Amino acid sequence: MKRLAVVLMLWAGIALAEGEEAGAFDYYLLALSWTPSWCALEGDDQGSPQCDAGQGFGFTLHGLWPQYEDGWPSFCPSAERPPSRAMTGAMADIMGSSGLAWHQWRKHGVCSGLSAADYYALSRLAYERVARPEVLRDLSQEVRLPAHVIEEAFLEANPHLSADMVTITCRAGRVQEARLCLTRGLEPRACAPDVSRDCTLDDAILSPIR
Repeated sequence: MKRLAVVLMLWAGIALAEGEEAGAFDYYLLALSWTPSWCALEGDDQGSPQCDAGQGFGFTLHGLWPQYEDGWPSFCPSAERPPSRAMTGAMADIMGSSGLAWHQWRKHGVCSGLSAADYYALSRLAYERVARPEVLRDLSQEVRLPAHVIEEAFLEANPHLSADMVTITCRAGRVQEARLCLTRGLEPRACAPDVSRDCTLDDAILSPIR
């Protein structure tokens, strides 16, 4: 029983880790999701229009996440008004759906200390400043490759970045995301240790754009 009580206390502590002060963070993490992987793992089962043939989504904006040097805030109390449908809909061209734009504001955007309009504008600016490797858009069939090849492609397309500023993640054996660390002013910076956990797969699946 004592062990159970300790476990419950730990879980309670984790739950209380949400709701930090808005605007009090150290840097941003820009998460870019490889849409074909998301579609294979979730989107197809959900019938998401983002996954329809001919949509052409490659690396889409998953989110711009406020980070601490260790950990991150989420669901911060905010006096800012939530985004309108027009605001979230306007982000679908780089995020794939208005639903994701709403979720990102609700979980991460409120922690930025910005209004919804300013948060979306900053997210778009961060996304547009990063060159997504064109070579990946030319993929004609599914391949297996070392995940570090994706990181190298980002570094080649963005010579101002260094390896400690980019992290590639995998999920269920697939290349999932490219994550880039940025200052609050959107300048590239080294990722904190809790973010610098590159996928080490030598045979990660990379599916082509639909």
